[in-house]
Amino acid sequence: MKWIEVQIKTTTEAEEMVANIMYDLGVTGLAIEDPKDILAFQQSEKDWDFIDPSLIKQDYEEVIIKAYFPESEDLIDKIELIRDSIERNIYDNFDKPLGQVTITEVYEKDWAEGWKKYYKPIKIGNKIVIKPTWEQYQNKEGELVIELDPGMAFGTGAHETTIMCIEMLEKYVKEGHIVYDIGTGSGILSIVSAKLGAKQVVGVDLDELSIKASKENVKLNDVDDIVDIRAGNLLDAVEGKADIIVSNIIAEVIIELIESLNDYLKKTGIFIASGIITEKADMVIQALERNSYHIVEEKVMGDWVSIVSTKAEGE
Repeated sequence: MKWIEVQIKTTTEAEEMVANIMYDLGVTGLAIEDPKDILAFQQSEKDWDFIDPSLIKQDYEEVIIKAYFPESEDLIDKIELIRDSIERNIYDNFDKPLGQVTITEVYEKDWAEGWKKYYKPIKIGNKIVIKPTWEQYQNKEGELVIELDPGMAFGTGAHETTIMCIEMLEKYVKEGHIVYDIGTGSGILSIVSAKLGAKQVVGVDLDELSIKASKENVKLNDVDDIVDIRAGNLLDAVEGKADIIVSNIIAEVIIELIESLNDYLKKTGIFIASGIITEKADMVIQALERNSYHIVEEKVMGDWVSIVSTKAEGE
């Protein structure tokens, strides 16, 4: 199948806005290459074994966002809208256009193979290792190795938002917990939760490609008896209350999620929110406090924030 790759050269500051524009236009798949991600978790020389050497030489001020669209009758109109939105308009808080747009024809097989050089095994937290299915890795004692093939779904484990979620899950998931993963993407957070001892995990996503990829990854990791992947919008696809709800989306969607959180989280439950750009952290915190949630901890990595909260006492 032939796809059109829309490549946008932008900055970390404009990354979220560009991604939102792509999703608003019905993007089928999205890849974000931000060299700053490398610095977020590579702290010593021995860790460089996890990274493709060519990435180390990249310009750390530049982000490449690649959006993929299938051929369609309205494709030319979409491309023009993208050029208008990215190259020709200047938005509040920006003194210049969001980026530069390049259009390329690609075939699905070429796309699926080409990006794999950027994706190597990485260790997150104390014991979680995310390993691409096509890479070799000798696991060490006590490590939990997650096999992953994201396909065209979001969630390789390399982005700051995913790293922080995994670290928080490692800290808060207990044996026998029920976990809801809202916006599951590749299924990575659902699988991690199951490997950490959760007895039941429900992963929810709207995107068909994400549903397909996450189901395949769940089966690959032998946790399909624990993890149930469902198509749905936010919490609409779950019933009952969870010990932990984790959501790695964007600030605006998390705020929407918070409004109905009480109906799906146990009294002593934990809500882990990520995908929040630093400038919007206060918006999320205000929404949590407005709905009687207490902030347990915040973590910042690069330009992103993860927030852990629980119901305020007496609520």
